[in-house]
Amino acid sequence: MTISQQLFCFGFGYTAKALGRRLAEDRWRITGTTRLSDKADAIRAENAEPVLWDSAFDPAWLDDAAAILISTPPGEDGCPAFKAASGAIAERRQHIKWVGYLSTNGVYGDHDGAWVDETSELRATSARGRRRIAAENAWRRLAADHNLPLIVFRLPGIYGPGRSAFDAIRARTAKRIYKEGQVFSRMHVDDIASALAASLNLPRRHDVYNLADDEPAPPQNVITYACGLSGAPPPPLIPISDADLSPMAKSFYADNKRVSNIRMKQALNIQLAYPTYREGLEAILKTEKV
Repeated sequence: MTISQQLFCFGFGYTAKALGRRLAEDRWRITGTTRLSDKADAIRAENAEPVLWDSAFDPAWLDDAAAILISTPPGEDGCPAFKAASGAIAERRQHIKWVGYLSTNGVYGDHDGAWVDETSELRATSARGRRRIAAENAWRRLAADHNLPLIVFRLPGIYGPGRSAFDAIRARTAKRIYKEGQVFSRMHVDDIASALAASLNLPRRHDVYNLADDEPAPPQNVITYACGLSGAPPPPLIPISDADLSPMAKSFYADNKRVSNIRMKQALNIQLAYPTYREGLEAILKTEKV
């Protein structure tokens, strides 16, 4: 079968790799950027083509792209992919059928534990959250001006093989920090890849989706469950007032919300393989024991 479709990834991190593996099954050609030449072999190991983006962006890299995934985080001066390639993407709008921007549910800020959906107010107060809102808005303006098929995906905490509570337990960095009423939303990386792939193959019904599993949960519960599965003793429960948290970790705990995935499931017609962290952790442990 001839490979006739290319996904170009700005950044080739954990989520992009999972999506690339999923699309490779359907004979997509995957290209991923890297700033470091020594990462090229790792990209090739994923059956993807590396592009060394260590200086100016070459618009010709996009010539064969049918779809574009943007996962590069914004800095103080904005989204690097937008600065480098927004013009080139707009010029190629006739043959680009999908542009996915990976944002974060951190744009919602704090909602005191209430449910949020795609229509909820964006209350982010942290610099990181505000940069995400600005990046979303820049891409959405570009899409509106040039009729680009952009979809913004607001991601939760991402976990999966090699990036789960088991890894923290083995590294002895796992903590059970307790804050009254605190919950976080999360999603297994394979379910994220399934949602992105479904979006690629379906008519666009919305321009923004929350990605999350079915059960926002206290973070200490995830560690406790992983310890129970692996037989490791759970670390002590620490009140947040006594926890030695980094500034970034403190900012995460400052926001409390439950992220609704109803639009994602209905519009993209997907069924989660791991509807809660329990199924996800159980599957990861089985894989590690093989």
